[in-house]
Amino acid sequence: MGTAGADAGGAAGERRRLMNVAYRLLGSLAESEDAVQEAYARWYALPRNRRDEIVSPGAWLTTVTGRICLDVLGSARARRERYVGAWLPDPLPDRAEWDTGRGTGPGALADPADQLVLDESVTMAFLVVLESMTPAERVAFVLHDVFRYPFAEIAGILGRTPAACKQLAASARRRVRGARAPVTAAGQADAVRQVKEAWQTRNIAALVGLLDPAAVMTADGGGLAGTVLRPVEGGARIARYMVAIADRAPGLELLERSVNGVPGLVARRAGAVVTVASFEVAEGRVTRIWVVRNPEKLRPWGQDGTGDGAGGEAGGVSAAPL
Repeated sequence: MGTAGADAGGAAGERRRLMNVAYRLLGSLAESEDAVQEAYARWYALPRNRRDEIVSPGAWLTTVTGRICLDVLGSARARRERYVGAWLPDPLPDRAEWDTGRGTGPGALADPADQLVLDESVTMAFLVVLESMTPAERVAFVLHDVFRYPFAEIAGILGRTPAACKQLAASARRRVRGARAPVTAAGQADAVRQVKEAWQTRNIAALVGLLDPAAVMTADGGGLAGTVLRPVEGGARIARYMVAIADRAPGLELLERSVNGVPGLVARRAGAVVTVASFEVAEGRVTRIWVVRNPEKLRPWGQDGTGDGAGGEAGGVSAAPL
């Protein structure tokens, strides 16, 4: 068996692909980086003659990364039960705005922004659907439908037959089809811009008109930033909540920014990002809002990790921006 692709350079060149796989499987940048680093640790722990026998280092590393992510997903339920409030995937900034000051520790990715490809498979709406899947469904679906891995190789990761993996992917696909079809980027940007303007002018009537009557807003503070602990349901309730926040958060700067590759909103105070909001829009109205305030998840946005203090006690709702 050949050795041309199995050297250190060939393996190192797979890092971008592995990071993209891991983030779509886990929804967490920190956990994705850990999974990729663990896969590389296992690769370099192999005897040199064993590495030389592996025809495709990329396939080997992807298989190992997939298994690591599967284990992480299996333990995620217990961890999420201990999480304060709702858990949401990490929001991703546009590459030009990524805080490159993170990831400087030993073995860390030099710049995750260069690793991640922002496409429809990393939108917040899509990642939330992925969260509804079982770990096995998610692995089978992401590897096959997103990365075009054959079921024969996925079977080796899941420890199931190719036919069983095909059924898992089909089940996951039905969940995705049940989600609303995304609007165009222009339509999304227009809706987000109108929400921003209505919020800044404290126009409840305008916000109600922009929100679907059955809209739902979910916030993630992780117990480290004040926000609602349970989803806010109903367009009118969300509108009143947003206006109340506008009145109680002086000095907050609201900006239109790309979030996971689609138009969203970012709130800054004193130059630090304190909130990132993602939106789902259907038929001209906002149907879902996902708000991330956990400072640990905002580090790539230039968040200083100290929180903004506007929400008072963790879990407080009255003064938490957005």
